[in-house]
Amino acid sequence: MEPYTPDDLLEARRSIASTCAKCEKALLKLRPGTPQHTLTVRRIRAFQIALALLEREAARESDGNTQSEGREMDGRAYPL
Repeated sequence: MEPYTPDDLLEARRSIASTCAKCEKALLKLRPGTPQHTLTVRRIRAFQIALALLEREAARESDGNTQSEGREMDGRAYPL
């Protein structure tokens, strides 16, 4: 898999941050305990994790430390 360009990472971050903000806004209208509320809470958490990973990858790219094979997390290799 080809490494992502800094522009790719920036665009992905922008898109995910926008969707996360929309979910946070929608969450205010959902009643706690409903399936929609639970799903939205979990979705927001997943977006927050994705944003953190994108930030880490962008920082790694700016340091010039790239790896095309993938990164190991929790003992398993994940492609970049």
